[in-house]
Amino acid sequence: MPGKRKTHYDIDFTLRRVFGKRSFRPLQREVIIATLEGEDVFLQAATSFGKSLCYQLPSIVDFGITIVISPLLALMNNQVASLRKANIRVETINSTTTPLAKKHIMEDLKCGHPLTRLLYVTPEYCQLDHFRQTLRVIHSQRELARIAVDEAHCVSEWGHDFRPSFQQLSFFKTEFPDVPVICLTATATARVREDIINTLALDASKLKMFRMTTSRPNLHYEVRFKSDQDDHYPNFLDWLKAAHARRASNAERAFELASQNQRATNVPGIIYTLFRKDCESLAARLRNDGIGAKPYHAGLPHTERADTLEGWVDNKEGYDVIVATTAFGMGIDKVNVRFVVHWQIPKSFEGFYQEAGRAGRDGKASACILYYGREDRDRAASMMARDAQRQPTKGSNVATQQQQMLNRAQSLKALIEYCENTGGCRHKAIAKYFADEEVPPCDFACDWCKDARGLVERKREGLASEEWCSTQREQGRYDVDDYE
Repeated sequence: MPGKRKTHYDIDFTLRRVFGKRSFRPLQREVIIATLEGEDVFLQAATSFGKSLCYQLPSIVDFGITIVISPLLALMNNQVASLRKANIRVETINSTTTPLAKKHIMEDLKCGHPLTRLLYVTPEYCQLDHFRQTLRVIHSQRELARIAVDEAHCVSEWGHDFRPSFQQLSFFKTEFPDVPVICLTATATARVREDIINTLALDASKLKMFRMTTSRPNLHYEVRFKSDQDDHYPNFLDWLKAAHARRASNAERAFELASQNQRATNVPGIIYTLFRKDCESLAARLRNDGIGAKPYHAGLPHTERADTLEGWVDNKEGYDVIVATTAFGMGIDKVNVRFVVHWQIPKSFEGFYQEAGRAGRDGKASACILYYGREDRDRAASMMARDAQRQPTKGSNVATQQQQMLNRAQSLKALIEYCENTGGCRHKAIAKYFADEEVPPCDFACDWCKDARGLVERKREGLASEEWCSTQREQGRYDVDDYE
């Protein structure tokens, strides 16, 4: 049962037999052993580390059920599908769970000895009295193995994706102090880490802290300057077609591509847009130019989104590129994403880093391109001002919400500086933002290190003048109604 305990499990055997992996990545073994021994764990590691394995594998070799709290529907459904393919008893309760399926899940839980090994739920569901009472029954039977809080930065009001319901999760440590908690995130500043630990009522003196470097040396970071005066689609299409051509002509990769069920011309990637209309129109333009592209945003039917996700993960023909709003891709287990493109400046520095990090999870070279224009900068500021005006002026949460708006503004400002700055390595700029003590290697894997002089010239030619941007603002050219 939860608490200090020694482990005698052959986790290497489980890794090979169940997950089909030959070896652990650095620190994975240490994290897994810590949670199996009943330690509370905080894990901060970049996308591609394999954070989900750190609670999935223990749930198989350990006794009892692991509750996984996740903020994103696509993430939950993707991980559940993958675990079921491995014949692991896993369930989820979310907005897509049918009443009959939910009834069967709850019946299994209420007996106190659930057959379910992992249960994925939203933080909102954890607030419900009937679910909490069911957890008390499971705990009384000594079968509540651990609590996993995924995307833990959502806990903190200082984080970029703050979810108020996450702040109620102290219930678990208050109610079940002997049940280990594991928190996982890719993006957390020192202040966010401290806030997560305090909010979840964890004992910092006993907490096992694992913090990996933010460095992703296989990613090539590039900022491409643009303006509303010009269409940057031809620029991207030329780059993508060149990437297709290089991949198709690489005969040495034929066997590898075949083993991954990929066509030789397939370059899997994600394009992030802020607006739904851009999402759909860009996907249509790519299809017209012979690129298999699908849109993905919250306004599409669930069945269409599920089909798009499945086709893309399985490398099906016609599902090469996902054009999506910013929620797509969090935690999705697809290792061969060769590029991530931001069509406009993202909403936060953390969001940019996390989304760009979905490229190259297999450790191979991948491109991260951000198209930046000062009009987009002004649009982002306008949307932030609009959101600030909608905030309540009275109530207990006013101070928290005001602080969250300030955090958003500071994060966006840092990202603008990242784009505008043409005086240093992109990898170092990312490490500096997250206060990473390790100096990251680059080896010409960013546009500044590759061609500093050319970068300055491209910036001068690509950005619209401040005068032109001011004129657009005055004419009311910024439509934010389609903002995701």
